[in-house]
Amino acid sequence: MAKSYTLQELAALVAGKVVGDEHKTIHITGLNSIDLAGPGELTFLLDVHQADMLTDCSASACLVPREIDGLAMAQIVVGDPGLAEAVIHNHILATPFIALGIHDSAVIGQDCEISDQVTIGPLVSIGDRVRIGDRVVLHPGVIIEDDVEIGDDCVLHAGAMIAHDCTLGNRVVLFHGVVIGSDGFGFATDRSTGVHITKPQVGTVRLDDDVQVGANSCIDRAAFGTTHIRAGVRLDNQVMIGHNVEIGENSIIVAQAGIAGSSKLGRNVILASKAGVADHVTLGDGVRVAAMGGVHNDQPAGVVLGGAPAIDVKIWARASAVFHRLPEMVREIRRLRKEINTIKSELQQEKKQQEKME
Repeated sequence: MAKSYTLQELAALVAGKVVGDEHKTIHITGLNSIDLAGPGELTFLLDVHQADMLTDCSASACLVPREIDGLAMAQIVVGDPGLAEAVIHNHILATPFIALGIHDSAVIGQDCEISDQVTIGPLVSIGDRVRIGDRVVLHPGVIIEDDVEIGDDCVLHAGAMIAHDCTLGNRVVLFHGVVIGSDGFGFATDRSTGVHITKPQVGTVRLDDDVQVGANSCIDRAAFGTTHIRAGVRLDNQVMIGHNVEIGENSIIVAQAGIAGSSKLGRNVILASKAGVADHVTLGDGVRVAAMGGVHNDQPAGVVLGGAPAIDVKIWARASAVFHRLPEMVREIRRLRKEINTIKSELQQEKKQQEKME
């Protein structure tokens, strides 16, 4: 049976104010979007100017950015409905950890230290000298190589893989198909023959606490030292992180973005979808790069960039706005040049005639 919560209990989680439930009779069992929410569910409105969207909504209550007069349903007024929705939804969905132990088909190496409070699913492969903390869940098909350390409360979804000597902090989540610690892309080329000689990648990867890595993303091990993803970082699906990259706390790397080797990103950096950072580039705290932007040089804290090569996003936006007009502008320039040349020719002829008359 689903657990229910009063509006007052939920409001307390997000420092909200309850409006329209003076007798505390409303109970919430779930959270849903405006178009799908039904009785007993909480919904959320990000912009008060879109309140008319609630007219046909069947939810029992709504998270709103400020009190809405005349709203038929109860409200929880909060500073940021989007943030409040995330906090409350996680609270509603939270379930106590149940240790199911190690499945019979899992393969465990030698000299491992594995907590009793784990759930290790079918066909999981764990190498030698692996350390796994409390309340860890390894879904089917996870592969963990030798000498890996995994902290408490981590979840590794089906098909995730951690190569040897890598370290995960606490509450790390790896989604399906993630690869941590594959060899970095390093080689030297014999210019006389064109042959590429692979450089050994003998470093490691460290993911600090509360890092989440989206499906089919790859984080390469360092050539020497550590590829380091710091606390709270979020990587979307199909993100590529090269060897020796360092990403600062709470940064966000969106789908199909890539960071080349030895680049360093500060705190709260955002790379939008398909953005790229060249090798050995440093981005300061709070740098933001628009979708498909390409950053080729160091950038100070706080700048917002777009385009390839990336420039100030406002300049890039203005340039993009006129890009489709370039053929027309070229034709206009050619026409103007022709007119100017005609005028110059006429002026020269007039000048010659004046000189003859003198």
